[in-house]
Amino acid sequence: MRPLPTLVLFLALTPCAIADDWPQWMGPGRDAIWAETGIIDRLSPEGPNVLWRTAVGGGYAGPAVASGKVYVSDYVKSSGDDMPNPIKRSELQGSERVSCFDAANGETLWSHTYDCPYTVSYPAGPRCTPTVHDGKVYTLGAMGNLFCLDAATGNVLWSKDFTKDYGAEAPLWGFCGHPLIDGQRLICIVGGNGTTAVAFDKDTGNGIWRSLSSKQTGYSAPTLIQAGGVAQLLIWHGEALNAINPETGDLYWSFPLAPQMGMAIMVPRKDGDYLFAGAVYGTAVGLKLAADKPAVALAWRGPPNMKDAGLYPMNMTPFAEDGVLYGVDQPGQFRAVKIDTGERLWESWEPVTGETESRPVYAATVFVVKNGDRFFLFNEKGELMIAKLSPDTYEELGRWKMLEPTGTAFGRDVVWSHPAFANRCIYCRNDKELICVSLAK
Repeated sequence: MRPLPTLVLFLALTPCAIADDWPQWMGPGRDAIWAETGIIDRLSPEGPNVLWRTAVGGGYAGPAVASGKVYVSDYVKSSGDDMPNPIKRSELQGSERVSCFDAANGETLWSHTYDCPYTVSYPAGPRCTPTVHDGKVYTLGAMGNLFCLDAATGNVLWSKDFTKDYGAEAPLWGFCGHPLIDGQRLICIVGGNGTTAVAFDKDTGNGIWRSLSSKQTGYSAPTLIQAGGVAQLLIWHGEALNAINPETGDLYWSFPLAPQMGMAIMVPRKDGDYLFAGAVYGTAVGLKLAADKPAVALAWRGPPNMKDAGLYPMNMTPFAEDGVLYGVDQPGQFRAVKIDTGERLWESWEPVTGETESRPVYAATVFVVKNGDRFFLFNEKGELMIAKLSPDTYEELGRWKMLEPTGTAFGRDVVWSHPAFANRCIYCRNDKELICVSLAK
């Protein structure tokens, strides 16, 4: 027999590089970590290669990427005033839509559309990134329409309406709790008396358990941690941060934490034995997690004037690593803060505004994702940055204007949609288009 050619033998013995998916909000582990290698080290103002663009409607929901497909939710308005007012609900007529695109070229593969009048503030569109799991895609709209769709065809497998089925009222800024898969359970923030958190069978939609009551549903998503020897499901509604048993819905512990106007938005972040949660208007705590049981004790509380200590994010979830939180404070500084004490280590306006000094930027937003030993930051101006973050300093390795900010907030143009990182690319949307950009070396 003739020997195999050297190249064929080499290919046969070399593992193929398998691209990562980004199947839900904040990535595969819901921790804002992007594990792919072979990614560019720096950005130039000219930017990397845009592979494709495709039109979409309005919305804050980020894309999800799985098995060669991209899933995005948006809103198609037919009538009504959609100018955002922070304290007033808008009334719109229109439809929410879930669309599936080919991740390689942006071709539309299917869309599922349903009538959905809006009575929420900031009514651009849905807030929740689709959750893709085991051949199904789960979407939650701004008015509480939960769908389980066939990921290949878009056919409806089951659905729920939180306002009709559970008597829940849509929060002022809409339903925002990205659905979470845990085993056979799909866990959602529903709201109301005894149903603030609900676990559904992910395949049938049947209820598994109901838990917690709240007058303010809040806007934070369910999240899982391991602490005290058990899995703890964290639910931060507008009155308290709670930990419950994810299998039964039984309460482990509850810590009073009521931000103004129910603005529990970020997902609590764990690092080591500490847990952080914070919001605007002086709400910030560091909690020490017990080692031998599910319980917490107050480690520190931020001062109500938001000066000297703490972190008070609004639209973003800080990144926690090696005892340090990295995130956007208010009114707009990007900070490094010690999670165990709340001590501020440094601040920089550069990730938010591109300037070394700035006037206040209310509700300033930068999304932070780690890749290797550096971070990809996407700010509300539509700029993508690569940076080194450490307890000592912020070091930028380039930035590029990737998307136009098409939304409006507090008199400025913004884009408030968390990007997805998969296939060595970034997938990102505003209210007009979804784009795919290669970040491969």
